[in-house]
Amino acid sequence: MANKTISMTTLKLVIQQLSKGISRQSISAQYHISRNTIKKYEKRIKAMDMKIEDILKLSDEEISNLLQYRQDISLEENERYQDLMEEMPFYKNELKRTGVTRQLLWKEYLKKHSDGYGYSQFCEHLSKYFFRNDLTMVMQHQYGNCMEVDFAGEKLSYVDFNTGEEVVVPVLVCVLPASVYPYVEALPSAKQEHVYAALSRALHYFGGVPKNILSDNMKQYVEKPSRYEPKFNEIGQEWALHYQTNLTSTRVGKPKDKPTVENCVNQVYMHIYAPLRNQTFNSLGEINTGLWKELNIFVNQSFQRRTGCRHQQFIENEQPVLQSLPSNDFVYTHKVEVKVQKNYHIYLGEDVHYYSVPCKYVGEKVTVVYDTEEVAVYLAMKQIAVHKRSYRKNGYSTYEEHMPENHRHYKAQLGWDSQYFTSIMEKIGAHAKEVTNRILASHNFPEQSYKACCGLISLSKHYGNERFENACQRALIGAKVTYTMIENILKNNLDQQHIIDFSTDFIPTHSNIRGKNTYN
Repeated sequence: MANKTISMTTLKLVIQQLSKGISRQSISAQYHISRNTIKKYEKRIKAMDMKIEDILKLSDEEISNLLQYRQDISLEENERYQDLMEEMPFYKNELKRTGVTRQLLWKEYLKKHSDGYGYSQFCEHLSKYFFRNDLTMVMQHQYGNCMEVDFAGEKLSYVDFNTGEEVVVPVLVCVLPASVYPYVEALPSAKQEHVYAALSRALHYFGGVPKNILSDNMKQYVEKPSRYEPKFNEIGQEWALHYQTNLTSTRVGKPKDKPTVENCVNQVYMHIYAPLRNQTFNSLGEINTGLWKELNIFVNQSFQRRTGCRHQQFIENEQPVLQSLPSNDFVYTHKVEVKVQKNYHIYLGEDVHYYSVPCKYVGEKVTVVYDTEEVAVYLAMKQIAVHKRSYRKNGYSTYEEHMPENHRHYKAQLGWDSQYFTSIMEKIGAHAKEVTNRILASHNFPEQSYKACCGLISLSKHYGNERFENACQRALIGAKVTYTMIENILKNNLDQQHIIDFSTDFIPTHSNIRGKNTYN
């Protein structure tokens, strides 16, 4: 090829052969160089007016400057090249726009420069410019410093065994860049609660916590992207605080800021996805079982260009410098702000369920923090109520102490029945229980006697169980027992007097009483 730069060793051999008078054709056949190229170098040597011996004594750099520099490029060619180079930044940005092609840019280029390059040369200069200006920096990662996170572009799926429906699921990929040690997991969805749970499992898989967690601007924890100060949402900050690590994000549209995980995703496709391509899964658990099986095989494969494998490098170099895991796992909590309703309950829309708070907070705006087990209600950082989470739709979880006094009394009435009153009186004594049973039986409907039974309970509390039991014993002598009778006995202290037993037949002796012999 004309104007092709040859190696310095070959160039020196060509010069040496020319000095010996060997023909261009012989040199061309021996070193596979075109005769025109040899002729060009021969012409330049003669133009320098230097001896061959002196040229060969020069350094490689000096020979290159003398002989390989394109001194034959015309001023016109230089101007055309410079004009194209000035347009290159504009062309580079234009190619990022939808529908813009190199051919379109070349046509626009010719309209401005009628004597410009042809299409093939235009594309070649464009490619060289991109290659020179799109350089890759070698990153030296420190062990234990970072974990890169990304979603695989290709999702996986399983066929629901019951419905036959195909369910598509996202796949999260995490990697420690220094040891290129990966973790992969399929998630039910890309919601925050599933992402943070998977990130926690990744840390447990690694057996420690790196100093930083790097991802692109994932909406799961980046609230406001920024080149210099990205803003992370509160749940992300809580997760980072729990594991004593730091969340970081890449620049918008800069995937090279996390090159290791970008490459790792491709490795996952080749070494994990591919072996599973012909398998049919019936659940998310089956997918992850398959992923983790192939992951274990992958991390134990030997490196191609160095000794050892990913697992060995991780165990020996990275795991020892990771920070310790906390004693308990991070629990993902939801947080919503609601208003306490007039019925002194807050409404949790996710479960369609109501939870009580003390009635004095009616009308206040409160913060509800809940997880899978517990629902807590806060007012200005103060916890005012906590409930076990219930998934019963349109149900109510109510504590009696949250109710106003009149509502508590009414609720107590709703819980009254015959068993309720007799069980209370049974603890006082047998006579108290019998009095209660008689009062309950004195009405066609027991509910009509509940207030009288409440009165009996009140009397027992006022006069004490012992006096109340004695009063009941005295009252049972009569044919009928009422609340008023028990009340009068206690008020008049009759319960403290001796009781005459009229249960046996007794007729006093008297002169006016005639006996049975009178009628014989």
